[in-house]
Amino acid sequence: MTATVLAVFCIVYLGMILGGLPFLQLDRTGVALLGAIALIGIEAVSPEAAAKSIHIPTLMLLFSFMVISAQMRLGGFYAWVTHRLAALPMAAPQLLAALIAIVALLSAVFSNDIVCLTVAPVLMDTCVKRRLDPVPFLLALACAANVGSAATLIGNPQNMLIGETLKLSFGGYFAQALAPVLLGLAATWALIAWQTRGRWTLPETAAARLPAVDAPAGAAAGLDRWQTAKGLAVAGVLVAVFLFLPAWPRDVAALTGAGLLLTSRKLHSRRMLGLVDWELLILFIGLFVVNHALQQTGIVSGIVAGLGAAGVNLAQPAPLFAAILVLSNIVSNVPAVMLLLPFATHTLAGQTLALVSTLAGNLLIVGSIANIIVVDAAARRGIGIPWRRHAAVGVPVTLATLAICAASLWWRAQPAS
Repeated sequence: MTATVLAVFCIVYLGMILGGLPFLQLDRTGVALLGAIALIGIEAVSPEAAAKSIHIPTLMLLFSFMVISAQMRLGGFYAWVTHRLAALPMAAPQLLAALIAIVALLSAVFSNDIVCLTVAPVLMDTCVKRRLDPVPFLLALACAANVGSAATLIGNPQNMLIGETLKLSFGGYFAQALAPVLLGLAATWALIAWQTRGRWTLPETAAARLPAVDAPAGAAAGLDRWQTAKGLAVAGVLVAVFLFLPAWPRDVAALTGAGLLLTSRKLHSRRMLGLVDWELLILFIGLFVVNHALQQTGIVSGIVAGLGAAGVNLAQPAPLFAAILVLSNIVSNVPAVMLLLPFATHTLAGQTLALVSTLAGNLLIVGSIANIIVVDAAARRGIGIPWRRHAAVGVPVTLATLAICAASLWWRAQPAS
């Protein structure tokens, strides 16, 4: 049975690497779900054990913030912010800095993927109207969304998982992550502005060839001030609860806030729930079951013991830093975090996992869903962002932000004098 479990695990994680399986109409979610079904079907994992392996608090928190983000999308908030930003009477480098700051702030509270999904179409349209090359701004959108989301334990799915599993302090993590994130955002702006110097303008002939932008799915026509105010109020109260009422479980508080937003006289629950990323929730469920099955075989503990004997202790910050960096760019950050969470026992382990898994996502297009969303949105608009163009920004941004992160972690690891 151990060999069978290992085979299923390898197939599932091959699917994570490839984004699916050859000759089958399966994406990452389908592969993870099929792997969990196979393990239950061959009785490698009982239905009861599979249910217990699923970390319900993480799913509750993730679902709740999907509902809050749906409220903001239906209220037209993201499109309104982007329009207001693009209308600012600023030169291109200053506009880039404002975009990075606003996107990072939104991504720290709401999902970075949702921010990219809703901001990208409007950003492209406004760039074309101002005859600005949209590519540097789109790359800044993806990079800032990833870096900004690292600032909190609710900024992206892997941080939610880390925070809920390790019971990290929301305020404590934010205080530790704020400096490297702010420095990382400054480095992101500096690198993109330096690379784009003198080439901000979009040729008129190129602008004329671009088709019109479709409004993002689920976006409201204009700004609905009441619905937006409700969403912002709930999000603000939740952040305050996380900071000042740590005794109230974050998942329960967030679910209560989502329930309040679903109790609406104008927005039908079907529209709200239609914007929930159910596939991501199912991906989490499938990976929880698959990883649990592998842990039960003892293979992982044997590998870790062998690494420890060779001087590589994953419980220490430096080896954990390297492992999460490599795995995040092979299987993507959520599966990588799930694999390494059992070894997050050092006092800096949670911060290391959250920061490195998120910052590493900027390296290549496939490193994060936010990158893929932005590149796909650009392609639909007729704007090509090949992997080399993305890597020209993503690689130096990743190296710079990870260097800042490593310096911050090293400083915190030093004993108090």
